Amino acid sequence: MILRSLFIGLLLTLISTGSSFSVDWEQYNGKDSKRTTSEKIDVSTLKGGQAKVVWKVPVRSGFSSFTTAGDKVFTLVTRKDEDGIERECCVALNADTGDEIWAQFLGFAKYDGGGDSGANDNKGGDGARSTPSTDGERVYVFDSKMNLYCFDIEDGAVKWHKNIEDEYDGREIRWQSAASPLLENYLCLVVGGGADYTMMGFDKRNGSVMGAAGDDLMTHATPIIATIHGVRQVIAFLQSGLTSVDISNGEILWHYDFPYKTSTAASPVVAGDLVYCSVGYGVGAGLCRIEKTDSGFEAKEVWRAKNRLFNHWSTPVYKDGYLYGMFSFKDHGTGPLECVRLEDGEVMWSEPDFGPGNVIFTDGGNQLLALSDRGEIVVIDPNPDSYKELARVDVLEGKCWSTPILANGKIYARSTTEAVCLDVSEAASE
Repeated sequence: MILRSLFIGLLLTLISTGSSFSVDWEQYNGKDSKRTTSEKIDVSTLKGGQAKVVWKVPVRSGFSSFTTAGDKVFTLVTRKDEDGIERECCVALNADTGDEIWAQFLGFAKYDGGGDSGANDNKGGDGARSTPSTDGERVYVFDSKMNLYCFDIEDGAVKWHKNIEDEYDGREIRWQSAASPLLENYLCLVVGGGADYTMMGFDKRNGSVMGAAGDDLMTHATPIIATIHGVRQVIAFLQSGLTSVDISNGEILWHYDFPYKTSTAASPVVAGDLVYCSVGYGVGAGLCRIEKTDSGFEAKEVWRAKNRLFNHWSTPVYKDGYLYGMFSFKDHGTGPLECVRLEDGEVMWSEPDFGPGNVIFTDGGNQLLALSDRGEIVVIDPNPDSYKELARVDVLEGKCWSTPILANGKIYARSTTEAVCLDVSEAASE
């Protein structure tokens, strides 16, 4: 990923000036890929199993999550086009009403081993699984067939489009792509190209290639952004393991070999100079430490948990030496929410009956927001000593393998059949 010198200068200027505070949730793993927002949930709005539902609308198929930009929220659904063909579709909804503002068809919604899936079964079906990203001006979508789209945020007009499979020798994997685009300043980063194009960076303004690197096969995991030893880097979970690329010059910084089997869908998690990853299908989890050497960087394994600590597609969050998240493999409806000590993989506590849902941190890490796979919104005090539940409401029908978000005082969550918006701000309790 060799970036032009002009772009490097612009990137360094942007980094030095910092970014403005935003209450939006702009991409799948949130700001800086930490799955954390400074916004706080007023748990009194969820007491007694009740919630202030702002809106609830039907959405058809898939496990795409929500992102937001001011008065708009975005997700992917399945919809028939004018010829009756099932296709993925990016929709923009009014954040306050749930009304559709615009919709744009993407590629065909048909996956290996997919097919019709009931609202509450565990087959997955053919629905979209990636999540749109937004910079407040445009919306970026990477569909299952590796089409990368840039849409105007106001009306959904196509600003530019790239087909990674056709233009960059992209290589499909089983169940096709589920990874979301990663935005970092003027870059839109995706995985999936062929030799020397596994990790690609596009100028998000016009779609021109800023650079590419790697010769590996993608997985279903969304890449993340992190700063390790003072170097801003993109980390992708590929089929050979974790690969890190320097965002400023496109050089591969380090690689951590890790087994691959069938599918990898949970993103890696960074904690200082430590990087955690997990794979289902009997593989397990691992932790590596990134060390700075005279010649560059090196990843050294700290521990490997074989055939345990499965996250599958449920990326955990990190705080003060501990991971919090759903740890199970195909234990639908029963898999636990757990607290795991990062230094050695020891489970501190385990609370059953969450299934493979997803979590984020709210209130800067002082609240854990969880969505169970059967549609319950749960707020937990993230404490390694014991499980402490603050609130729980059952708000969604259908299967929930997507990630809940908190933005502008509202929780947005969805299932395979419907989407909901809950007002959890202080104003909602008045």
